[in-house]
Amino acid sequence: MPRSSIIATIGPASCSHDIIKRIVLAGCRIFRLNFSHGHHDFHKKCALTIREIEQSTGISLSILMDLQGPKLRIGCFDDGKISLTTGSRFVLDLCPDAGNSARVSLPHPEIFQALSDGTHIFLDDGKIKLAVLSNSGDSIETEVLEGGVLSNKKGVNVPGIVLPISALTEKDRTDLSIIDNITADWVAISFVQSAEDINYARSIIGPDFGIIAKIEKPVAIDNIDSILEVTDAVMVARGDLGVEIPFEAIPAAQIHITNRARYHRKPVIIATQMLESMIHCHVPTRAEVTDVAFAVGCGADAVMLSAESASGEYPVNAVETMLKITLQSEKNNLKFMEGDDNYLTAMSKAVKTAVETERIQTVIAFTETGRTAIEISNSRLNARIIAFTPNPKTVRRLHLVWGVTAFIIDEIFSFSQLRQISQDVLCEHFGVVSGDKVAIVAGMPFRLSGSTNILHIFEINSDPEQ
Repeated sequence: MPRSSIIATIGPASCSHDIIKRIVLAGCRIFRLNFSHGHHDFHKKCALTIREIEQSTGISLSILMDLQGPKLRIGCFDDGKISLTTGSRFVLDLCPDAGNSARVSLPHPEIFQALSDGTHIFLDDGKIKLAVLSNSGDSIETEVLEGGVLSNKKGVNVPGIVLPISALTEKDRTDLSIIDNITADWVAISFVQSAEDINYARSIIGPDFGIIAKIEKPVAIDNIDSILEVTDAVMVARGDLGVEIPFEAIPAAQIHITNRARYHRKPVIIATQMLESMIHCHVPTRAEVTDVAFAVGCGADAVMLSAESASGEYPVNAVETMLKITLQSEKNNLKFMEGDDNYLTAMSKAVKTAVETERIQTVIAFTETGRTAIEISNSRLNARIIAFTPNPKTVRRLHLVWGVTAFIIDEIFSFSQLRQISQDVLCEHFGVVSGDKVAIVAGMPFRLSGSTNILHIFEINSDPEQ
């Protein structure tokens, strides 16, 4: 298994029991349900299948609920599509009537409040570019700077504009009504602009689900540190982000977000078009291989497949390919930036020193919330990290964290009991043999979050009193 997790989006091409199971056996532990597409019954059925496979295989699996968010779209056309000529005039208005070559509905009043003369509007993932000439409040006249074919319901981007809209739409709140039915572990919030968006989302979602802030707008990059302080993880969603910023700025933005996420000890996901050619081809391009390797090498906790696994012709092969690339990339031992020092940082540094000097092969993090395991993971150890926890929710969330294999155990009442259980589990489930060195990181008293204060090193089958 790679240390960087693989996330596969479930869709029409991968929703069967057989395909999902093959994807699990190929190395995927996190499944994304994309609520921009599909109905509730579809997502419930997929989630049920995932949990059935989890039960039958004994492999813990995570479910990521990805909300659509305030995705801006134009209306429909009389003939389904039109052709816009560069230099022509085109109107966006609030009228719900079907559009034509002169106008189309833009059913988002909040945009009309924010746009001024000279603002650029991008349609259909940036393929068509408009410039605002005038805005009457319910009708925007534009000049077509870059034309092309425009069809129904295409997306709208307004780079550099902070829109006065909520991070959760009415659709999102309706979708959240089935969050317990799909047994989600993570909820991704789309088009986050500020920390306030995450705070608002948490007030709606509650504390029992991990929140992922999707970074898709330049203003979110500007506010990345404050967002990271309140979110549980971030996703570099390069689709809409790549429309909102110049394409040549995407690599630097990806590195910056990844570094800040690691500074704040928050998992980071790299997403969108990672193996895009594998939607229709059984092998990736060399550039795509390099893209995935670059993301892994820069410290991504997870890399994500979207259409490749949701609607592509080779969903299982795409996961297998991602696995090969991540495993090969992880052979590189890179040094990453550190965060602010605290007691967990000191413990993490001690563990890393112990691993390097004592040639420890396995580190066990006994954790209630997962925080200890995340901190140790941040050191990018050349050792296996196994998180022991009595909390099934923590097991599922830790699938997202680099290098961590989570394992559920019964409640522990003494350190000697923890050591014995550690030895038994390692020998039975992880192939550890007599003489292998193990480090245990734990806290006393047990079950008290934030009490990590013990680093214990021992050899398998050695005297427990040593």
